[in-house]
Amino acid sequence: MTTNANIPPREAARLEALRQYRILDTPSERTYDDITALAAYICDVPIALISLVDADRQWFKSKVGLDVVQTARDVSFCAHAILDERVTIIDDPLGDPRFYNNPLVNYTPYIRFYAGVPLRTPEGHPIGTLCVIDRQRRDLSERQLETLETLARQVVMQLELKRISDRLAKALEQIEMMEDLIPICSYCKGIRNDRGYWSSVEKFIKSHFPVEFSHGVCDRCLREYFPEVAEVLLSEVGTQSPPDENDPSSELLG
Repeated sequence: MTTNANIPPREAARLEALRQYRILDTPSERTYDDITALAAYICDVPIALISLVDADRQWFKSKVGLDVVQTARDVSFCAHAILDERVTIIDDPLGDPRFYNNPLVNYTPYIRFYAGVPLRTPEGHPIGTLCVIDRQRRDLSERQLETLETLARQVVMQLELKRISDRLAKALEQIEMMEDLIPICSYCKGIRNDRGYWSSVEKFIKSHFPVEFSHGVCDRCLREYFPEVAEVLLSEVGTQSPPDENDPSSELLG
């Protein structure tokens, strides 16, 4: 029976890191396909994959020599490889108690050699591998293994570039939204969103930006609505002249 890989430490954080790339189930891309093609060529193997290990599956962002787009995680060689710091080499799966009964060994693609480099995010989360596979036993030279590690770093760099690009695009959308005319109620100061619904300023801003609010009462409102409290609090602040109501730099109490 196949031996399932251990769950990596900080699995929830690892899966969240994978989700943040928004890469799962996206179409093939030349950038990643070039990397797997190069890995297969340099290592002289028929199969090369960029495999991303999700909660219950491994999904292939790019693949050479394989038709399927994903497999179950419990039969995944890459689920074992993400547990190691560097290259995981399995050169005799039939003699390995973890894999001798694995369907990927005994059936298509008949794995007889596997080498996988973990794809680690800048925060250290192993989200998948760049791996090469052969249907016969073989060895890789030190130079080939070093090149495979280099290519794995390029995969992570491409993922990071995509994440940064997505964040910049979202920030630009927010800037464009804030540059538009925002309808504000003259009485309650509520804001109307792009669907025609009115909401508070706090709710509107929080729907577009990850912020929290700290509420207080300005000097003017304190004097108008809480004169008794204002007399005590403002006297404790000092006897300086009241701030200019039209000065945006006036401090708020709260």
